[in-house]
Parts: sequence; structure tokens; C-alpha cells
Amino acid sequence: MQLKQRRIAITGGFGTLGLAAVHAALDAGARVVAIDRADPPAGGIAQATCLGGVDLADPQSAKQALAAAADALGGLDALVNIAGTFRYENVADGSVDTWDLLYRVNLRTAVAASQAALEHLQAGGRIINIGAASAVKAGAGVGAYTASKSGVMRFTEALAEELKERDITVNALLPSIIDTAPNRTDMPKADFSRWVKPEQLADVIVFLLSEQSSAITGALIPVTGRV
Repeated sequence: MQLKQRRIAITGGFGTLGLAAVHAALDAGARVVAIDRADPPAGGIAQATCLGGVDLADPQSAKQALAAAADALGGLDALVNIAGTFRYENVADGSVDTWDLLYRVNLRTAVAASQAALEHLQAGGRIINIGAASAVKAGAGVGAYTASKSGVMRFTEALAEELKERDITVNALLPSIIDTAPNRTDMPKADFSRWVKPEQLADVIVFLLSEQSSAITGALIPVTGRV
């Protein structure tokens, strides 16, 4: 897939999946702005513009960040919402605050960033969100997480319908377990070869950013490896 100078903003751009998506988009010929709540990596990201310290759950901060991204790129063709977090916590002995946190980080950031991007996106634009395969049916300990990711999925479907007449596609990926260092630490006895590599997920993101995906919108696409 070739992105031919497409101008892309990626939230959560300094995390494991975010960095993989940034590098995959750059390798495909895109111009990229990486946005994150965290500080940029030491030395930045080669060929990408980095915007750190951004609270994307705050609509005004999101608006300013997406405006800065569009200004840096001379416009905006796509938004990839990767910003998110995870907590494992049973309902019985957990905290309602965890539900608020995961809603804020996983869903609210996607909504606020998408709203902010819409004034910059034109026909042919793309919005890509990250849901979760586990949100199809929640298990013990992941109620708050899957509830927030289910919200991302319904948000994706609703926004896709809203934007059909503007020829802007909106899709979500539903990964299983992503092969990251924290996940390996939390599940040391697992077979890591069965998990989805960040680079594999990034390849699917690049496809959805490309012209070849123009007929796909409102899709919730499982990317589950062999889990």
C-alpha cells in the first residue's frame, strides 16, 4: 500500500502500537504528526512531527493539537486514534473510578480528536479507531475496559453513517492481545507467537489509510492473530 504524501495525525503516537503505526505510515510515503499525552521519545521520531503533553480527552486541547497537526502538514487527510489504556479489575472489589478513567482515555479521546479533525478532513479522508476483540463478549476482570472499547465500536459505526455523504470513511480494528513488553510481563507463560505483532496491526492501519480501502466504512475488523 502506498500513501503518497497523505497527511496523517496519529494519537497515542509514542506508545508501542503508535510508534509502529507512525513508522509504517512513513515507510508507505505518508507525512505524519504523532500526538500523545506523554513526552516525545528522546531524539523525537525521524521524519515525523511530535506533539507531546496533549490531553486529548479535553476538547479544546484536542482542537488545538489537530489544528497544529494540520498546520504542520499543510492540511489533514486522516486521523488514527490509538490513544488508550488498559486495567484488569473485577467489579466486586474494583473502583467506579476505573470505569471513568477507561471511558476517558479509550473513548472520549477518540471522540474529541475526531470532532477536532472533522473541520480539516475533506472527501477521501479517513478515521481509524482501535476497539478490542474482547469487547464482543466481556470476560471477568475486563468489564470497564471492554465497556469503553464497545463504546469505541458503536462510535465508529455512528460516525461512519454521519460521514458517508462527505466521502470520509470511519473504521475500527479489533485486536486481541498485542505483543508488547507489558503484556509479556503480565502473561509470562503465554505463547507470544500467537499474539498480534504491533507491526502486523500497523500494516492493516496502512491499508485502511490507503486508496484501496475506499469502499470500506463502518467496519469492525478483527485482527486477532492465533489467539
